[in-house]
Amino acid sequence: MRKARGAFVSLGVMAILFALTSFTTIINFITDYQWFQELGYEQVFLTKLMTQLKIGIPIFVVLTLLIYFYLRSIKKSYNKKIHTAYVGLSEKKINQIALGISAIVSFLASVTVCSNLWFEVLKFFNTTKFNIMDPLFKKDLSFYMFQLPFIEQVYYSLISFIVLLVIITVVFYLIMMSVKRPKLFDVNHENPETGRAKLNAENGKQLLNIAFGQLTTLGVIFFILLGLGYVLKTYNLLYSTRGVAYGASFTDIHVTLWVYRAKIVFAFVSAVVLIMGAKARKLRLALAGPVIMIVVSILGNVAALGVQNFIVTPDEISKESKYLDYNIKYTKMAYGLDQIEEKNFSAERNLTRADLDKNKETIKNIRINDYRPTKQFYNQIQGIRQYYQFHDVDIDRYTIDGQLTQVFLSGREINEDKIKEQWINQHLKYTHGYGVALSPVNAITSQGQPDLFIKDIPPKSNIKGIGIKYPQIYFGELTNNYVVTNTDEKEFDYPSGDSNAETLYEGKAGIKLGGINKLLYAIKEGNLKLLISGNINKDSKILIYRNIKERVQKIAPFIEYDDDPYLVIDEGKLYWILDGYTISSNYPYAEPFGEGRTNYIRNSVKVVIDAYNGGTTYYVADEKDPVIKTMKKIFPQLFTSMDKMPDGMKNHVRYPQALFDIQANVYKVYHMADTEVFYQQEDLWDIANEIYERETQVMESNYFVMRLPDEKKEEFLLTIPYTPKNKPNMTAILMARNDGKNYGKLVIYKMPKQKNVYGPMQIESKIDQDTTISKEFSLWGQKGSTYMRGNLLTIPIENSLLYIEPIYLKADNENSLPEVKRVVVAYGDKIAYEETLEKALDNLFGGVQKPEVIIPQEGVSEPINAKGMIQRANQLFNQAQMAQRNGKWADYGKYIGELKTVLEKLNQFQNIK
Repeated sequence: MRKARGAFVSLGVMAILFALTSFTTIINFITDYQWFQELGYEQVFLTKLMTQLKIGIPIFVVLTLLIYFYLRSIKKSYNKKIHTAYVGLSEKKINQIALGISAIVSFLASVTVCSNLWFEVLKFFNTTKFNIMDPLFKKDLSFYMFQLPFIEQVYYSLISFIVLLVIITVVFYLIMMSVKRPKLFDVNHENPETGRAKLNAENGKQLLNIAFGQLTTLGVIFFILLGLGYVLKTYNLLYSTRGVAYGASFTDIHVTLWVYRAKIVFAFVSAVVLIMGAKARKLRLALAGPVIMIVVSILGNVAALGVQNFIVTPDEISKESKYLDYNIKYTKMAYGLDQIEEKNFSAERNLTRADLDKNKETIKNIRINDYRPTKQFYNQIQGIRQYYQFHDVDIDRYTIDGQLTQVFLSGREINEDKIKEQWINQHLKYTHGYGVALSPVNAITSQGQPDLFIKDIPPKSNIKGIGIKYPQIYFGELTNNYVVTNTDEKEFDYPSGDSNAETLYEGKAGIKLGGINKLLYAIKEGNLKLLISGNINKDSKILIYRNIKERVQKIAPFIEYDDDPYLVIDEGKLYWILDGYTISSNYPYAEPFGEGRTNYIRNSVKVVIDAYNGGTTYYVADEKDPVIKTMKKIFPQLFTSMDKMPDGMKNHVRYPQALFDIQANVYKVYHMADTEVFYQQEDLWDIANEIYERETQVMESNYFVMRLPDEKKEEFLLTIPYTPKNKPNMTAILMARNDGKNYGKLVIYKMPKQKNVYGPMQIESKIDQDTTISKEFSLWGQKGSTYMRGNLLTIPIENSLLYIEPIYLKADNENSLPEVKRVVVAYGDKIAYEETLEKALDNLFGGVQKPEVIIPQEGVSEPINAKGMIQRANQLFNQAQMAQRNGKWADYGKYIGELKTVLEKLNQFQNIK
């Protein structure tokens, strides 16, 4: 009974200690589960936990038993072969120590393995085939993407375990020697002459024999694992950097591969020889295997160096040609560049006013504002209060007055750092941002500022059919704190004159703070005010993980996310769209990008986050991607088919710049399909440069609304121009399509090689050389003001290229806003420099074609088209008034000009009459 009671007490103490040491972990587990449950993703949360338990419990049990019986075997050998002079502990206590060591080590090992391996295990058992074979070992690429990483992790875990076992062995021997001290000296007390202590050679010898036996066992296991390691290394040759291109080279295949295979054989032979040497007590025989392996490694390195220098290098193109082909082919597949549609672009110089009129929607959407000055303008003019901030300006397109229109859009969020540091203010009062600012990219006011279509608080919209019913932004890019809603303290909604409008949250988000939840979240957030505040009642809800980037990372950390979420208005509500990527470092023969080894990427996920309710939906954007297919098998609750995305949201899905920029940079080299051209790097490209503000920089990819050659209507495109390496002339333009069934298609328009097509920097030089422009730049650059050059836009129209660059003027003071004062239009050798885009185009291509005056025939009492002209005059007058009210001064001037023409013709008819 006493023993049972003691066991229960021990278990109770251990449970209390575990609870105290894991207290924070337990609280986080409970609250995170509640949060996942609120979002409807509790199975996603439990998948990780259940997988870790399924792996961890068996590993813990097996390792505990394995280590325990291993230590028992050491103890048994020690007791059998070593004469002891002092026994400090009983056999039972030593067994308990062995069991304790085994349990502690196994627990730590299982926790470490589970945290590192759980997702690799799931991918291994839910593999989706690529149906593409690697060119060397003829294995489906799924082996390298999903299975090999798991096998390698298991391998390194086993190696680590062997090292750990060596340490445990040494520690346990020390424990045994301290509690059962070996008799190392013999002393004869009866004969004084021979009473001196003598070394007990037998005990020393037995200790060495036991240690040698243990080391032999561990050595055999080590050599077997070493052999398996060289098997894995053969597969890793597909990521070699030895040759002229990424992937296994001639030397890797003909030398290194065979050296690895030899090492596999010798590793297993070394294990056998080690056993033989241990049995024969011959150290030289035991060490023969390792020595041979070292010799093989040295000879292999020498052979590889010799083959590379004396066989490959003198005839490199011939020897490496096949492997260069592999590198080109698999790199294109890894980045989705194998489906690029190639088209020739003649780059003619025969553009006419009629061509511009034919592409009037493209002309109307030419961006004469830049997002950086626009962000500054939004923050100064639409910030309203010092705590409001427009974090980023996004580019999108909306149908306005029946026309596809490119716009800037940004959410008005609360910068929590600007709120007075009081708990009620930061967590109960100022809970959300409010509304957006939206302006077309092509329109400016008479002061040269963006022409706002949606502005102010509450939001006022000048766009028919696009309004905002729920302007509150509870989830955004700046919402970093938790907030508590539905409290006795009403929330600040928006400033209204000298007072503030207040509100209560009516959304679905949040976890109720009833019962024990108050205590749980007070502990989680480290603030007792959640527990003791009188403002929090039974209906109060806490909103956590409100930062949209943190939110998606918390839900699905196995997906890579874009750094640029963008805001969308759909059916009166605000939503964030965030692009998610599946990436890997294990695509054979594919050239990595960036600093790491990542060499595979797909934009497989579009995450939509409700800015008011916090609902987060993962839409699968690339159903062909085997990686996302595997993730769908693992987390069926998480992913939703793109077919279920509302049409209003689909209209705002865009090809991400981050992915496009990676593809564009890879394609600089990998557009070369000919092996010899690729080897010689004869046709390398660069992303074109431009002058922004006053500094030369690499051009950014840009979104445009334009009509492609041979297409019938305008569409939303993402583009980047190329120039030949170290040369300024244009060589190609890469485009990504964004709309409807064409979404995700890449098109490269190649310029003719037989003639010079001006590139962006050549146009920038022409702008600098223009005397009129140069004089005005000098004048503006004097003390008190400065000029800024905006992005140089490359616009293909029909079979010609048009360049547009806005010029900003800015006063030299901190609060000054850049204003668009001039627009440069370049076409061929001609440059126009005017106050508006319309004037610049008129300068180059002539004014808008005026309607022909119809002279009445003799004897006809009334003009043939007088009535129609009067109707047209009334229409133009109404349009001019509307443009004036909306601040669209460019349109106002155009309508007044047309009205003047019509009135002059009417007067002409009256004189004739």
